[in-house]
Amino acid sequence: MNKIYLDNNATTAVKKEVLDAMLPYFCEQFGNPSSVHWAGRMVSGAIEKAREQVADLMNCSPAEVIFLSCGSEGDNHAIKGTAEALKHKGNHIITTAVEHPAVLETCAALEKDGFEVTYLKVDKDGMLDLQDLESAITDKTILISVMWANNEMGNIYPIKEIGEIAKKHKVRFHTDAVQAAGKIPLDVRDANVDIAVISGHKIGAPKGVAAMYLKRGTKIGRFMHGGHQERNRRAGTHNVPGIVGLGVACELARTHLEENYSYVRKLRDKLEQGILSSIPEVKLNGHPNPDMRLPNTLNVSFNYIEGESLLLFFDMKGIAASSGSACTSGSLEPSHVMGAMGVEIVLAHSSTRFSLGADNTEEEIDFVLQELPPIVQRLREMSPLYNRTDPAPLTCDECRMVTITVPH
Repeated sequence: MNKIYLDNNATTAVKKEVLDAMLPYFCEQFGNPSSVHWAGRMVSGAIEKAREQVADLMNCSPAEVIFLSCGSEGDNHAIKGTAEALKHKGNHIITTAVEHPAVLETCAALEKDGFEVTYLKVDKDGMLDLQDLESAITDKTILISVMWANNEMGNIYPIKEIGEIAKKHKVRFHTDAVQAAGKIPLDVRDANVDIAVISGHKIGAPKGVAAMYLKRGTKIGRFMHGGHQERNRRAGTHNVPGIVGLGVACELARTHLEENYSYVRKLRDKLEQGILSSIPEVKLNGHPNPDMRLPNTLNVSFNYIEGESLLLFFDMKGIAASSGSACTSGSLEPSHVMGAMGVEIVLAHSSTRFSLGADNTEEEIDFVLQELPPIVQRLREMSPLYNRTDPAPLTCDECRMVTITVPH
């Protein structure tokens, strides 16, 4: 059976070059970088090299890079740390209705502590109105938090323009750049960003390591207390192998950015055009202009179909995709991103995300385009909402799949 992985926005495989660079730091060079003796010195240099590699990807100074455990930690640190550091100036935060749960849940927690949060709406294509953003700013606003690119539909947001608005009003600007890193250019200086977060496992590094850009001079409350690591900005013993891996992954992403962009964009466009031309009643979720979406991301809804059923049929063919984001796939509720865009609940439940990587091939896309139309038709024939005549009897395997997807 084919094994085709089209869920790279959820996580990516660790690249061989990354693994090779990490291996010595598990056994041979095992020291704690906080130690002053030879074992610590052997690894502290590797951490600083990784810091430079991350900085090169984001166009910042290595001194502005903080290593973390994951993107969610970074978003929590950015938002809660800002709230703590600037609470004497105000208690108002602006974000969007389509942010990752790491941002939305953090903002919701701060609301319980007396902070006020404005959740900006998006239009039917998932885009923001920058006039709405600027109008929402008050003399109590201390933070604007807008993701660089959306994890579900792939929309790329006008980060530079938002940064200019934030700078004009002297408001701190944080962006979750987890999905954008390695797919489109990141330039935190040019974009007037104060805090940005990236995650290793989205760009070919292992899970459990991430990085935060903190603009020089930006005061922020400590998220983790303990030792003096990361210049007193984040306590905890360094994950040396993970940090080394993140550094190499960032270097690879920067070096191959243009070629990877062109390659996955070509595959994504072929998949998108093939689906829209061969299957009726399909809705594209996200900006209609493919230039306004991440080059690897396609989100579509198939009318009359429940998304989880489609994914299970996909899995029988060896195709891995997703419905909604990986962080919310355990919920029976439709995607909050689709809801914010005004997608009808039935279509929202059928939203399917294909997120490609540089390891995918044109032959794999051909296989998906070959298998998808009959799967969609078969599921539609099973739907009581679909206008059909005399569907063929289900196979035993299909019966099991249908039973699995019936909620209790």
